[in-house]
Amino acid sequence: MVVGLRCRINSTSTIIPTTIFSAILLSTTTATSSSYSRLIGIHSSRAISNTAAAAAFTFVPTSSYPSFHRHHPSTTSSPSSPNLITLNMMSSASSSSSSSGTIYKRAKLSHLPSSTKLIGTHSGTFQADEALGVWLLRQTPTYRHAKVVRSRNESILNNCDIVLDVGGIYDHSKLRYDHHQRGYDEKFVPKKGTIERCTKLSASGLIYRHYGKEVICEYYPQLLLKDTTNDEALEWVYTKMYDSFMEAIDAIDTGVEPLPPNVMGSDGQEVQLVYRDNTGLSSRVSRINPRWNEVVEDEEGKDGETTAGTPPDPDARFEIASEMCGQDFMSILTKIVESDLPARTIVQSAVQSRYEVDSSGEIICLPSGGLPWKNEIYELEKEYGLDGSSSSTPLIKYVLYTDQSNMWRIQCVSVEGKAFENRRGLPEAWRGLRDEELSSLSGIEGCTFVHASGFIGGNASYEGVLEMARKALK
Repeated sequence: MVVGLRCRINSTSTIIPTTIFSAILLSTTTATSSSYSRLIGIHSSRAISNTAAAAAFTFVPTSSYPSFHRHHPSTTSSPSSPNLITLNMMSSASSSSSSSGTIYKRAKLSHLPSSTKLIGTHSGTFQADEALGVWLLRQTPTYRHAKVVRSRNESILNNCDIVLDVGGIYDHSKLRYDHHQRGYDEKFVPKKGTIERCTKLSASGLIYRHYGKEVICEYYPQLLLKDTTNDEALEWVYTKMYDSFMEAIDAIDTGVEPLPPNVMGSDGQEVQLVYRDNTGLSSRVSRINPRWNEVVEDEEGKDGETTAGTPPDPDARFEIASEMCGQDFMSILTKIVESDLPARTIVQSAVQSRYEVDSSGEIICLPSGGLPWKNEIYELEKEYGLDGSSSSTPLIKYVLYTDQSNMWRIQCVSVEGKAFENRRGLPEAWRGLRDEELSSLSGIEGCTFVHASGFIGGNASYEGVLEMARKALK
C-alpha cells in the first residue's frame, strides 16, 4: 500500500502521507482548470494505489496551500522507506483563489447602498450586546447603515422597523429581540460539545441567531456555494464564531460566571470554562459611556455648535461603541475563516490518515508547522470519539511537520487546557541534547535537537523524525 508521496515542488522534494495529499487535491476539483497548477508527470518503480492514482490526476490550486510551496529537505528512498511516487508540479501563470472555498477573501461592503429603515434600541447607558447587535444588523442589505433610534418610549419604538434589547418581547416574526422578560430561556444550542450550555442569549445573541450566517456570508460569499463541503464549513464557522466571541458577550450581559461551581472538581482536575472572554469587549464598551461628571472640552457638536462644558452626546458615544464591536467581530471572524478553516481541513486530513503514518494512530504529519493545529486536534478527536480509553481510540501524541528552515520537527500534543503538560513528552534521556550526541544516544540518524523540557525536537529527514516519534511511544 502507498503510505507516502514524495512530492517534487520547485525542484525540491518531501514525503507526505498519501491521504493528506489526496484530500488536498480532491478538495479542489470543483474549480476551473485555468486557475490551477497541472500535474505534468508521474512515475513510480512500485505499484500505486487507486487513491494515489486518482489524486495524481487532479488539479491543485497553487494559491490554496502556500505551505506546499516551501522548499523541503530532500529525502532519499531506502528499503525501509514507504512506497513512493514522484509528483512534479508546474505553477500556472493564471493562479487564483480556489472557488471551492479553500482560500477565502473578505468582501468589501462600504460601497453598497444604505437602508432607510430604523433600528430601535433603548436609551441611557449602553452595553456591548445592543451595540454589537446594531452593528450586525447594519452589515445586512436590509439594514445597511440604517439609522438607530435610542429610546424607551414605546410609541417611538413602535415606529422602528426592528427593535432589540428593549420592549419585553422576543418574536422573530415581529422583528422584536429583547431578552429581559420573565420566563426567557433562549440559548444558542443545548450543548457545547458534551457540556450543557447555561448562557442565555442577550440581544446580540438573538440577532446573531437569526442574522449571523447572513453577516458571515456577506463578507465571505464563497460560503454560500451550495455543496456539502460549504454547508459544513458555514455551520462550523457560525458555531466557532459564537463559541470564540459571541458567547462571552451574552454571558456577561446575562450574568453568567466563566467558572462553573466547584471549580477544581471532586478529583482536583482542571474544569473546562463555561466560556472564554477573548477580547474584554464588554468592559471596553462600558468605558465608552459618558461618565456621571464628564463634560466635553472644545468639541464640536452635531450641527457645528460648540459643546464645551456640556455632557457628551450619548448617541454619538453609542456609535463609537458599536463600531468598536464590529472591529472586534471582524478580527475574530477573519481569523476563523481565513486561517482556522483552511487549517482545519489540513489537520482533519492528517487525523484521518494517521494510520498511514504509523500503525499506533498516535502520530500525524502536517505539511507545515505554521498552521494552527492544537485546538483543531482537540475538536477533531472529540468528533471522532478519540478519547484514549482503548487501543482503537488513542489520543494523538505527536505532530510531525517542517519548519521555516526546511527541517523536520516533532512536537508533543499538550493536555487540553494545560499548555505546559504534554500527553507524552520526548524521552528524558534525549532532552537538552543536540546533533551527533543526540543521534548517537537515540540511535537515529539526522537528529538536530530535543528541547530541555521535552516538548519538541528535530531531525533532518522525515524518516528520522518519524523514527523519533516511534521510539518515543515505546
